[in-house]
Amino acid sequence: MSYVSPPDFVKHMVDAGESKVFMSTRDTLIRSFMAGAILALAAAFAITVTVQTGNALVGALLFPVGFILIYLLGFDLLTGVFTLVPLAWIDKRPGVTIGGLLRNWGLVFVGNFAGAFLVAIMMVVTMTYGFQTPPNEVAQQIGSIGEGRTVGYAEFGAGGMLTLFIRGVLCNWMVSTGVVAAFLAKDVVGKALIMWMPVMLFFYMGFEHSIVNMFLFPAGLMLGGEFSIMDYLVWNEIPTVLGNLVGGLSFVGLTLYATHYRTAAKRQPKLPTLSDHVVSR
Repeated sequence: MSYVSPPDFVKHMVDAGESKVFMSTRDTLIRSFMAGAILALAAAFAITVTVQTGNALVGALLFPVGFILIYLLGFDLLTGVFTLVPLAWIDKRPGVTIGGLLRNWGLVFVGNFAGAFLVAIMMVVTMTYGFQTPPNEVAQQIGSIGEGRTVGYAEFGAGGMLTLFIRGVLCNWMVSTGVVAAFLAKDVVGKALIMWMPVMLFFYMGFEHSIVNMFLFPAGLMLGGEFSIMDYLVWNEIPTVLGNLVGGLSFVGLTLYATHYRTAAKRQPKLPTLSDHVVSR
């Protein structure tokens, strides 16, 4: 398997962030919609496997299939653009502005939510035969996840909110490590293997991923979970989004940029200019 050195792959990270800023609204929405839908299907798949086998590790081992497909197909998750797009602004790429950055984040959020929500509706329909039968065992598990990860945090007050935020940070520390580590390889097998490891870790550890939750909580509400839309927003989605932003940007994007990209740029030999040639004479 081919290997790309860190200074080279970090440059690819900055280039990728720049390209996402200038991507058309149509393409950004289509790619983020598909990413949200595929990740939601992967989450449903992993929960089904976990319930049927009684082994959470098996579900965690299989969940990365959806994540790998998303990035091999060039689709975008909010957790990924949180890490990549700011690097283009920090690097002062021409035309990259805070407005462009926020536009990308906003469009990707909308697209991810739309894709995940559509899959939530479709999965609930299939689990209840069009709302005609009681939720099956997998559906009951989805409903209990929604309760545990909203009112379950609320029971602990500030401590619960802090735990939720840190789980969001840890999640995107791992997920974004998978995103950027894919740049280390040039072949499909290498990319898949290196993305699989950190994504498996986040899912098994129960960290909070804002896009996965865009599927779990709407589905849980439709299946009769005992929590409200406000519980979902205040005690999960909003703190999780903020934690994902901090985790991906601080512990992945900025650290790699600072230690590899900026350091490599400083070590580049200075090319002689015309004025240097005149002075030397």
